[in-house]
Amino acid sequence: MKNRFPGFKRCMAMMRSRNPHEQEDGFHWLLPRAGDHVDELIDTFILEDDHGLRCWLLELLGEAKSDKCFDLFAAHLSSSDQSLRSWAVRGLEMLNTKPARTLLWKAKRSN
Repeated sequence: MKNRFPGFKRCMAMMRSRNPHEQEDGFHWLLPRAGDHVDELIDTFILEDDHGLRCWLLELLGEAKSDKCFDLFAAHLSSSDQSLRSWAVRGLEMLNTKPARTLLWKAKRSN
C-alpha cells in the first residue's frame, strides 16, 4: 500500500474488489478520513445494495462523528437488520450529542 491517500473513489473501488486484502486496504484508507467524506459516504450508503459494504459504510460514518449522520443512524435504529441496527447504535454512541443520547435512551426503553 502506498503512503499517499488514493482518493475516495479509488477506496470505494477497492472496497468493492473481490480481493479481501484490497477490500480491507480501501476501508482502512478511508477510516481516518471518514470525516472528510461524510456526504460522499452517505450518498454511497443510500445507493449501495451490498449488505457487507453498507455495514462498513455505517461504520465509517460512525467514525466521522458528524451531525450530518444523525438522521441516517436514527432511520436504521429500528431496522429489522441486526447488523445495520448495531452500526446505527454505534454511530449514535460515537456522536455522543444530547439528541443522539436521547434517541438511544428512548430506543432502549421501548425494547
